Formats: sequence, C-alpha cells, structure tokens
Amino acid sequence: MAVGYDQDVAAWATEQARLIRARRFDQLDLEHIADEVEDVGRSERRDLASRMTVLLAHCMKWQFQPSFRSGSWDRTLREQRRQVVRRLRETPSLGTLLDDADWIESVWGNAVTVAIGETGLDSFPDACPWHLPDLLAEDWLPPD
Repeated sequence: MAVGYDQDVAAWATEQARLIRARRFDQLDLEHIADEVEDVGRSERRDLASRMTVLLAHCMKWQFQPSFRSGSWDRTLREQRRQVVRRLRETPSLGTLLDDADWIESVWGNAVTVAIGETGLDSFPDACPWHLPDLLAEDWLPPD
C-alpha cells in the first residue's frame, strides 16, 4: 500500500526507494523525489555554513578574548576546521561557496551574532578579516 509524502515522509521514502529498485518508474512520485534531492544539497550547504559559523565565532573569541583561551576553544577550532575540510573534500561543489561573497557575508554575520552572545563584546569587524585558506590551514590561529 502506497503511503503519501504528506502522511509519512519516512515510509514514503522507503516506498520510493523500493519502486526505483524494482524499476517501476511509472509509479514514482517524481515531484516530491525532486524536492527531496534538492533538499539534500540544501542540507549540505546548511551544514557547511553552520560549521563555518562556529569556526569563525571561535576565531573571533580567540583573537578578541585572549585571556579566556582554553584547550576547549583550541579543540573546537581544530574540530570545526577538520569538519569543514572534510565536508569540502567529500562534496567538492560546496567549495564554490567559499568564493561567494554573499554566502561569506551571511556566515560572517551569523558568526558575529554568536560571538557577541558568547563574549558580550560588540566590536567585531564588519567583514571577515582572515583569508579563508588560512582559516582552513591545520595549525592556523588568529593573530593576537
């Protein structure tokens, strides 16, 4: 029995996968399949933006609150950097976002909001002061 997309998306997805494997293409819900495929790309972009936001916010905290530096901050910087690089390696098309000024501006704005909330400071730069290749270099840290 077919389950509708709006009734139970998980059951619908299982049914659509079964139909594809059975090569019963005429029974596929193509419009919703297309929506879900597009959503995979959006999800990947959201994940990259989220990780970049955390990385940038911690870089701001590192640079602008040196007296609060800790091993935890260092581990967060390293882990987020590692995850960003991994995401870019596994999904190379996401690398185009690093050249997209609007995307970078949006991620920077989100990072500033996070950094303000976590530090109480409100004097962060209007634009990212660091080069993205530096941010992604394994041992790079913001300057004092």
